[in-house]
Amino acid sequence: MPDIPYTIAAILVAAAVTWGLRALPFAALAPLRASGTVRYLGTVMPVGVMVILVAYCLRDMPGAGSRAVAPLAALAVTVGLHLWRRNALLSIFGGTAVSVLLASTLFAQ
Repeated sequence: MPDIPYTIAAILVAAAVTWGLRALPFAALAPLRASGTVRYLGTVMPVGVMVILVAYCLRDMPGAGSRAVAPLAALAVTVGLHLWRRNALLSIFGGTAVSVLLASTLFAQ
């Protein structure tokens, strides 16, 4: 039979470490909220991340021809939906749906 105090101590240590790791980000956020650098990154990073995602998604796209139509149409739908509704989820899902539908139906080989 296992040693009961050892088991209780192990559970308490695991609980304390888990609680500490979950509380640490909130404790670290408090001083960062007043930082000008963090505010600047908060305004600039979403655009930077989107540019990186577009470059990544279109990196293997052929320069011309019918194979370029599906990704470009999906990109146009994504941008159009975002400019129209200003909803990131709608834009992402709409562009993804157009890309998948075009790639799997009209432009499937």
